Amino acid sequence: MKTQMNYAKQGVFTKEMQIVAQKENLSKDFLLENIACGKIIIPANINHKSLDPNGIGFGLRTKVNVNLGVSNDCVDYSEEMKKVELAHKFDIEAIMDLSNYGKTSRFRDELVNVSKAMIGTVPVYDAVGFLEKDLKQIGAKDFLDVVYHHAKSGVDFMTIHAGINSRAAHIFKQSKRLTNIVSRGGSVLYAWMMMKDA
Repeated sequence: MKTQMNYAKQGVFTKEMQIVAQKENLSKDFLLENIACGKIIIPANINHKSLDPNGIGFGLRTKVNVNLGVSNDCVDYSEEMKKVELAHKFDIEAIMDLSNYGKTSRFRDELVNVSKAMIGTVPVYDAVGFLEKDLKQIGAKDFLDVVYHHAKSGVDFMTIHAGINSRAAHIFKQSKRLTNIVSRGGSVLYAWMMMKDA
């Protein structure tokens, strides 16, 4: 399976690139060159059949992202789908599914099925519900399995909390910070690392 970057490096001007070039009024050469070197990306999962591709990066117009998703506070899928409809009405380019409660795959599958916007997720939010394990029981391979499942389901991009290692976690633990970790995904990863003494 090839990425848009792989194709650009081979000089192949994909259907997705053609659409982005037309939307952005860019030349084929400009787009190929900047995708090949990583200055422009086109998040486009082959399993996201309803996608209307957009590019992000150097020389492109600003894109708008909408955050939504099911949580313990709002498990109503239909309410979240109304937000998707509203996002489409305003031609929003990206939707970030921040679902973090229960079996999120049902909502994510519906989102991928209907959304023309590129879709992102945060796999660490889904780990406990998807794997049906306590956080302490989850291994590193389990986290990768969740990432794989999200990719296979058709999401176009993901937030991966990879900015913390065991050294940073231990420094944080010993710090005299006034506030805790702000990032939900970062705090889940930190808690997991402390449980595993990683």
